[in-house]
Amino acid sequence: MRMNKARWIGYWTTTVVLGFVWISGGGADLIHRDGTEGGMVALGYPTYVLTILGFWKILGALAILAPKFPLVKEWAYAGTFFELTGAFASHLASHSAVSHLIYTGTFVLCAIASWALRPADRMLDIPALRRLRPTDDHTSVRAPVPTA
Repeated sequence: MRMNKARWIGYWTTTVVLGFVWISGGGADLIHRDGTEGGMVALGYPTYVLTILGFWKILGALAILAPKFPLVKEWAYAGTFFELTGAFASHLASHSAVSHLIYTGTFVLCAIASWALRPADRMLDIPALRRLRPTDDHTSVRAPVPTA
């Protein structure tokens, strides 16, 4: 099944943004870039957490951008969502500048949109959820799958 053009554009726009943020941010985390390390210290986290996050961000970006591997993709999206919402909560709790909340909030929305708009070949094929997937024939849900 082919995706409609608007959905395809939305998926790839949010996915490329997310991939870029994860690869560049993961690289900055791995090399303990000064600004990144300073931000982690300001939030009250030990700097060794940067190495852990950087490693998983890069792997998560590769999983989300690569074709196939829907189960790995689900885990990558889940990890992305947990990391970004955790970052948002950390910035909120530590009274960071509003710009940090805007950036992390925007990236949370990109992750949600990328996950929701992904094509069928990048989704787990779970029969019970199949009828909830959007179709491209201008209906919001598929007709229920008949059972024997």
